[in-house]
Amino acid sequence: MMTTGHAPNCRFCATPLTHTFVDLGKTPLANSYLADVGADAPPEPVFDLHARVCPSCLLVQVDDSVPPDEIFSDYAYFSSYSDSWVAHARSYAEAMRKRFALGANSLVVEIASNDGYLLQHFVAAGVPVLGIEPAANVAAKAVAKGVPTDVAFFGEETARRLRAQGVAADLMAANNVLAHVPGILDFVTGFKVLLKPEAVATFEFPHVLNLVRDVQFDTIYHEHFSYLSLVAVEKVLAEAGLRAFDAERLATHGGSLRLFVAHRDSGHKESEALRSVRADEHGAMLDRIDGYQAFAPRVEEVRRQFLAFLAEARASGKTVAAYGAAAKGNTFLNYCGVGTDDIVCVFDRSAEKQGRFLPGSRLPIRAPGDITSVRPDYLVILPWNIAEEVKAKNAGIADWGGRFVTAIPTLEISAP
Repeated sequence: MMTTGHAPNCRFCATPLTHTFVDLGKTPLANSYLADVGADAPPEPVFDLHARVCPSCLLVQVDDSVPPDEIFSDYAYFSSYSDSWVAHARSYAEAMRKRFALGANSLVVEIASNDGYLLQHFVAAGVPVLGIEPAANVAAKAVAKGVPTDVAFFGEETARRLRAQGVAADLMAANNVLAHVPGILDFVTGFKVLLKPEAVATFEFPHVLNLVRDVQFDTIYHEHFSYLSLVAVEKVLAEAGLRAFDAERLATHGGSLRLFVAHRDSGHKESEALRSVRADEHGAMLDRIDGYQAFAPRVEEVRRQFLAFLAEARASGKTVAAYGAAAKGNTFLNYCGVGTDDIVCVFDRSAEKQGRFLPGSRLPIRAPGDITSVRPDYLVILPWNIAEEVKAKNAGIADWGGRFVTAIPTLEISAP
C-alpha cells in the first residue's frame, strides 16, 4: 500500500492519513451534469479523487473534497426513478411499522429524505413523518406528495433546533447518507439529540466489505466522503453515545448494511446478526490495515479489461452505448478516460438529466425510448447494482442482436 508524505488528517479521529486505498486521479463532480458542451462552454472543474484509509480508526475516506453546499443544494438524483429502490423503501416502511409498533402517535424522521420516496409509505399508513433534506428542489417534490420536509443539512445544530420545537423521534432513518457527510461525528451526534430514550435509528450504507471484495471502485466519488465498515461506524457511534444492536445485510447498492442503533444505555439487546458481521469483517482483515492493501491493482485490471473491450468493438465497427447516467458510471468512465469516440450516448429515465451531458466524458443523455433508433450493438450497464432491472426493461435490444455489458468486478457480455 502506497504511503504519502504530506497527508491530510482523518475526518473522524484526526490521525494523519498515510495510507492510500486507491487514487482515481482528477475527475469532475460525479453528479454535476452539463447543460452545454459547445466550444463556448466553460471548462469543468476537476478535483483529486484520492481515497485513503485511516491507520487508527480504519475509516476509508476521500480527501480534497468539495464543500457540500456545492454538491447538494440543487441535486440531480431523485430516488423515485428506480422502481427497485421504491420497492425497497416500501418494504422497509412495512417492516419498521410492525417491528416497532409505529402508529398515529409516533414520529418517523428521515435524514436526506430526497423526494419523499420512503416517508410516503409511512404517510399512507397514517404514521406522522418529518423529512430533513438539504436540496430545496428535491424537497419541493416531497412536499407535493404530502411529506412535510425541513430544508437543512442535518447535524447536532439542526437536531437541537428541532428538539427545541418539540420534535422527538420514535424512528429515524438515514439511507445512503452517512457516507455523504464530511463531519461524520457531528452528523451522528444529531441522532443522539433527536431520538427518544428507547427509540431506534437505522443507517443503511454500502458495506466497504463488498467494495473491496467486488472491486466496486466506481462507488468512490466526491459526494461520498466515507466508505464504511462496521468496525469504523461503531467507533463513531460510541463517541456520540450510541451503539448498534442489530444488523441486516441488504442487496442494495452492491451489498449494504442496515444497522439498528439506539442510545448506549437503552434496553435493546445485541443480536447474533450484528456479531456475524463483525466476524466477517475480521475474516476479511477489515479490522486492520492489511485488509485494505492490494485494492488498487485490481482496479487497474478492471480498467484494462474495459478498454480492451472498447478497442475491439471499435475495430470491428460495433456501436457501444451506455445505460444509466449514475454517479458510479461517471467515476468509472472518467477513470477509464472514455469519451464520445468510444460510447455514443447514455440512456436514462430521469427527465432532469435528459438533454444534458455526463461530466468529464461528455456523453449525451437520451431517453430510453431512443434505444430503438440508436440500435447499439452493445449496451453497457453503468449502474450494475440494478443490472437485472435494466436488462428486463431493455430486452428488446435482442431484435437487432444487441448485447449487454457490465464491467465490474470483471467484464461480462451477455445476450438479453
